[in-house]
Amino acid sequence: MTWAARPLAPAHAWRQAAFTMIRKLKSGQYRLYSRKLDPRTKRRHNLGTFATLAAAQKHERAVQYFKRHS
Repeated sequence: MTWAARPLAPAHAWRQAAFTMIRKLKSGQYRLYSRKLDPRTKRRHNLGTFATLAAAQKHERAVQYFKRHS
């Protein structure tokens, strides 16, 4: 299958993945990563591990608020 012939994901799927860096771990927990890559290590910073997706999303909102209001 060529690159041009690949089916596209729904627009909301890539938009959501690009803006929220929350990933589910094998343990069932959720980890929040920074949006930017660390230039030295070429990896994302771990911003916390949470038991539920709702807790991770709540912390993501707190991080974004802090970035814009500090």
